[in-house]
Amino acid sequence: MVNKKIVALGGGIGTVNLINGLKSFTNNVTVIASMADDGGSAGRIRRLFSMPPPGDLVSCIAAFSDAGDVLKKLLTYRFAGERYGSDGSLGGHKLGNLMMVALTGVTGDFNKALEEMQRIFKTRGKILPATVDPVTIWAQTSVGERVDREENIDLGRFTGLIEKLHLKPENPKASKGVKEALATADVIVAGPGDLYTTILPTLLVPEIRDAIKDSKAKKIFIVNVANKLFETPNYKVNDYMEAITKHCGSPLFGYVFMNRKISLKIPSKYERQYELVPLDYSKSKNYSVIEKDLIDDKFPLYHDSIKLAKAVMENI
Repeated sequence: MVNKKIVALGGGIGTVNLINGLKSFTNNVTVIASMADDGGSAGRIRRLFSMPPPGDLVSCIAAFSDAGDVLKKLLTYRFAGERYGSDGSLGGHKLGNLMMVALTGVTGDFNKALEEMQRIFKTRGKILPATVDPVTIWAQTSVGERVDREENIDLGRFTGLIEKLHLKPENPKASKGVKEALATADVIVAGPGDLYTTILPTLLVPEIRDAIKDSKAKKIFIVNVANKLFETPNYKVNDYMEAITKHCGSPLFGYVFMNRKISLKIPSKYERQYELVPLDYSKSKNYSVIEKDLIDDKFPLYHDSIKLAKAVMENI
């Protein structure tokens, strides 16, 4: 096992994929998860109980858990029904999210509940919310439209292209332990994950952004295997990095990993929603691009967990 401290930023499906691979190589991983989620089960819980969204945190707990397969499946078990249903209905909720509600009630504190969940489910790594301040996002588009809420951006309920993302409030405080984790990290990894609804909402927390800038760690950005056609249409590596620079004031990451195997076909069910990120970029003085076969051959929308983890471990 490698002892270097790795901090993974994001918290969504891409981060879960990454840590599912990393846990085979190291126990020293901290996840800092976006708290801007307001869709699906997590969003309904957020509105109904006035608490931070637990969804990504619960998914990361399940990925890190050594509690056994049955307990991990319980965490991610979703009740039959509509994920985007009425806030008061049980259908579509993830059991782990409801457990976070219950533990928050028992302990009287969301952070304590998160600590207890990690203890109960024997997580190898550590999971931290980016902020516990109630935070939402909104975007300006190329046609002058304002799009409020993460759910509306995530589901493509807008016209034009996303030009600028904003946090509301603009200056939420980082959660306890976040700044220390970044200050002591040997490696900081952002992505994979949705650029405007997962990655940037984490990076835009001022104390997180500044801690990354100040850190002496090796900083890696992982470009998605596939673009969402309504969120990052036709984006190439340079477009991802330009978006980070535009929002954060600097590229932040000195190394960029991208998938070089682009011969696979997007599953027909998703071909109108996604396209593979092209193997096409211009060299930059600010970051080095590392090309590797990182794709999941069986489901070529995502990275292969082990391929991705090996690529990270080989370059730290």
